[in-house]
Amino acid sequence: MKLARGAAVLGVAALAAITGSSALADDSGWYVGANGGLSRANIDNARIIDGLLGAGFTTTSIDDDDRHFGFKLFAGYEFNRYFALEGGYFNLGRFGFTADTLPAGALSGNAKFQGLNVDAVGFLPFTEKFAALARVGLNYAYTKDAFAGTGTVTVPDPNPSTHAANYKFGVGLQYEFTQSVGIRAEAERYRVNDAVGNKGDIDLYTLGLFYRFGRTTPVHAARAAYAAPPAIAEPILEIVPVASADQQYCSVLDIQFDVNEDQMQREDKEKLRVVGTFLTKYPDTTAQIEGHTDDVGTPQDNMRLSRRRAESVVSYLESNFPIGASRLTAVGYGDTRPVADNHTQEGKRLNRRIDAVMACVVDIEGLTVIPARITMALTIEFDRNKFEIKPQYRDELRKLADFLKANPTVTATVEGHTANLQATHEQALDISRRRAQSVVNYLVDNFGIAPARLATQGFGDTRRFAYNTSFEGQQENRRVNVIISYPK
Repeated sequence: MKLARGAAVLGVAALAAITGSSALADDSGWYVGANGGLSRANIDNARIIDGLLGAGFTTTSIDDDDRHFGFKLFAGYEFNRYFALEGGYFNLGRFGFTADTLPAGALSGNAKFQGLNVDAVGFLPFTEKFAALARVGLNYAYTKDAFAGTGTVTVPDPNPSTHAANYKFGVGLQYEFTQSVGIRAEAERYRVNDAVGNKGDIDLYTLGLFYRFGRTTPVHAARAAYAAPPAIAEPILEIVPVASADQQYCSVLDIQFDVNEDQMQREDKEKLRVVGTFLTKYPDTTAQIEGHTDDVGTPQDNMRLSRRRAESVVSYLESNFPIGASRLTAVGYGDTRPVADNHTQEGKRLNRRIDAVMACVVDIEGLTVIPARITMALTIEFDRNKFEIKPQYRDELRKLADFLKANPTVTATVEGHTANLQATHEQALDISRRRAQSVVNYLVDNFGIAPARLATQGFGDTRRFAYNTSFEGQQENRRVNVIISYPK
């Protein structure tokens, strides 16, 4: 029963991932595959011996043929990275026995099993390419028996058959060579009926390939699509002076987005003050806002997501500055223009960005914008589902306290964030609020910062900074940001 215990443990883990609130629609799609390998039946020799004894025969020996080649063909639909529904055809092979008897004779029999199945499949990713899987479902098997007797043994019904529905379950591992092609190793147990009133289990151990539709970009092609990543400095709009007013230049406003989101965070909106000031100072200039994504999801979905990101920036500029709509253009490029490697979390983060391309002017006087607030990212690691401050972060919090003491007119809002590992969105929000409050309490109790200058806000799992498919990504999402606001 090791197979049953393994499926239960992995199934619980996969279910926890499925119920997280941030399952990505970009990972959805159809796939097909085929597996083949060893099938093994548990032949009930005691029942055969008892049956012969009831007919007046004593069994002197019995030989089993309990192993065969089995295979399955399957097709499925992935709703997200963690869950799929799968159906297909299976053929478990033929199994049999030969029993010698007294009075002299022999009884031989075999049974062939094949049918259809439908399964719910849960996935538990370990890395970007490697994952465990667990399945549970129903099989509808057609069983055809064949019996023959020799000597004194006779068989009244030599070819019975039956159809029956039973359960099945299994566990496995899968590795993706590319976004579209991968390999699976699986162990499954099928509950089946023979044609003479018996039930039993057949285990199927297979290796096979699967293919996802709509994800044809191979790993090497994705890597070749970009040059060596540029050195990324603080993402600030760069205004480059030129020799004459008729020259043009392209400036880049690097705003990065949360996973699968098209709304900016508050610190990114502050960067747009520079763009707004520039366009207000020079009413004849125009700007093209370009949206970009990482390569997670289909090209069509990424193109739409990048366009929505660009439109959100345009909408913010139009709402907060006297800039006419005709001067701003939103364009989405999807995942077609990466600046970094999409096979790393950092590369994906850099590719989820906004660029602003604007006309050049000679006079840049007056473009300096004093920030209304500063965002400080505190690198504070929290244990899973915990919110206590660990001793090793005292020095980092002391630096924050020293800054607040040196600038007595500023206030601070502590933001708490989590990965998507809690059972519900509400639990994630509660954990993030408690983490933020723990930082505030620590500043008040240990450094004497006035409580009135500090506020908290919890965002739960709604602002993921990285994908949660690795331990490092989960830890990056369990973070605290401090928004330091200057008086107006």
